[in-house]
Amino acid sequence: MIKINQTFEQVYEPKKALLVYESVNADNFYIEAFDIGKNGKPLNAHPLSVSESIALAKSLANTAELSNTFLQSRNLLPENLLYTSTAIEGFAIWYTPPQKVSLRFIETLGIPCGSVAVPAMIWKANKSGLSVYAVKSPNKIKPDANQKLYHAPFFNVYESGKVCMGTVEIRIEEDCCLEDFMERWQAYFYNSYFSHTMHGHVPVKGNIVQLWQALYKTGKAFPVENLIATPLKIKDLL
Repeated sequence: MIKINQTFEQVYEPKKALLVYESVNADNFYIEAFDIGKNGKPLNAHPLSVSESIALAKSLANTAELSNTFLQSRNLLPENLLYTSTAIEGFAIWYTPPQKVSLRFIETLGIPCGSVAVPAMIWKANKSGLSVYAVKSPNKIKPDANQKLYHAPFFNVYESGKVCMGTVEIRIEEDCCLEDFMERWQAYFYNSYFSHTMHGHVPVKGNIVQLWQALYKTGKAFPVENLIATPLKIKDLL
């Protein structure tokens, strides 16, 4: 009760007012700031400055509800992490080397489900979506910003790299740590059923069904000569 009374007894004086304008023809916003005079009237209208924006952001970040722990690492940053943004609309970009993973395909494709070789991959994801690309990168060599991107050689991936997750239920919490975030998106992708190409996009040279059938039959490494280049480099994803 004492703490509640102390809270009620605190006196708050108006110091600044913000007026938000939204463009009629575009999704743009403009914020105007007002200083508040001794008589409570707004004075000195001006565009919200960088320093005022930073002060406001810090004030909001101090509240428990808006504290931002999204994509914070538990420890040292993962070695395969390439880039991360922990903003409200934060995202991460990471790399996985050539490896064998377990893939699932719908029965009508005639491709067995099980362990098969995939190429080195670049992943970009936020809370709600995933994009994937392939790179021609040897084992254990981390790609740099100028690494050329290739189309991911999978079904269910648009030409842009965005993945159609179908009926997969995506659960990424607001406070999801970086390591869990990366692990979950890889699991969502590899554990979903691959079913069809997207809008006529051909992600590999030759027949994609025959390519995966041959990989299962031979157990060989993914043939990177079958990858198709995109106009993008890793730096274009930042």
